[in-house]
Amino acid sequence: MAELERPERLQIMLTTDELAALENWRFERRMPSRSAAVRELLRRGLHADGFLTAAQGSKSQDFGILPNSDIVDGASRD
Repeated sequence: MAELERPERLQIMLTTDELAALENWRFERRMPSRSAAVRELLRRGLHADGFLTAAQGSKSQDFGILPNSDIVDGASRD
């Protein structure tokens, strides 16, 4: 059996709206797969500047990908 080029797996949980946003982004850019789209977004994110440091005690649910969520970048939108 051939060895996988990318043997590591990453599982993430998304809301229905987040998945729709990912799929829309993928199709608009004609990305060949959902995995390719996620890898491209990760590459862009890792090269971007201006990220906040997560607050102590932040939870995974505190980080959404859509601007209309109640919590963005680990901080409440008050």
